Amino acid sequence: MSRIAETFARLRSEGRIALMPYLTVGFPERESTLELVPALEAAGASLFELGVPFSDPLADGTTIQRATQRALEHGVTMADCLATVAELRARHVAAPLLLMGYYNPLLRYGIDRACADLASAGGDGWIIPDLPLEEAADLRQIAAKHQLDLILFIAPTTPPARIAQIVAHASGFIYIVSLTGVTGARQALAGNLADLIATVRQQTDLPLVVGFGISQPAHVAEVARIADGAIVGSALIDRLERLPPSERVTGAAAYIRELLSEVAG
Repeated sequence: MSRIAETFARLRSEGRIALMPYLTVGFPERESTLELVPALEAAGASLFELGVPFSDPLADGTTIQRATQRALEHGVTMADCLATVAELRARHVAAPLLLMGYYNPLLRYGIDRACADLASAGGDGWIIPDLPLEEAADLRQIAAKHQLDLILFIAPTTPPARIAQIVAHASGFIYIVSLTGVTGARQALAGNLADLIATVRQQTDLPLVVGFGISQPAHVAEVARIADGAIVGSALIDRLERLPPSERVTGAAAYIRELLSEVAG
């Protein structure tokens, strides 16, 4: 059983939702990820989405764009992101670690090499928002060879026939995009989210994890009633931007505990 599958099986048996923070590798400072991930895991985070900096993050709103730009200014590369995963394992982080990035840096690094290096580092998979299903076969097959999952997306605009195609090729979990548009904290989640999740549930037993817009304990509690996991990204990055450097780690950990405060623990 993969680390991802084991994590969701354990949480399901405990009646708990998975909270998956997104962090841009190299933000706010070059080594921040190495301090933040262990603290957030201790605070209750179950998986991590680690962003690979890229100059054209088309699925991301202004908050993550700013974080990405800062990481690029720090000189963070794909190789640095892979080294970060290895160092987190050396620091005894047990949670699944997935690299989220755009296809261009992955292609430039080399798909075979990237998958081999991520597996060797102790990573668990890829989240590539600009890679459509029709063009994902190579990465999916090479990732599988290295026991890595390629996480696929389903959005509110995904037609039923395409949902069936996606779930047929999905592994690890399915990323449910909660709304149309780019990433960013919202006051409320989409009203049709439950219907979308029910449609996907009919076609797969894979865990369903909701992202885009989650920023409040009430959002996590809402998602917990209908899905297996919730991703918090922009709201966490916003929090890190506002915190004084000396309080970033403790403040981010407190935010994770706050987000989980309305669900079973």
